[in-house]
Amino acid sequence: MSKRITETQIISILKEADVGLPAKKLCRKYDITSSTFYKWKSKYSGIEAL
Repeated sequence: MSKRITETQIISILKEADVGLPAKKLCRKYDITSSTFYKWKSKYSGIEAL
């Protein structure tokens, strides 16, 4: 069973990275791969959560 992370959650994770948390630490915290993190970053950067 795979877990599903919503777009709102993705944006909040990316905001943590913008504040200064290292990507490696965020990947461990949220149990995602670094490639997933960078795909999200390219897709969702600059988007604000509603």
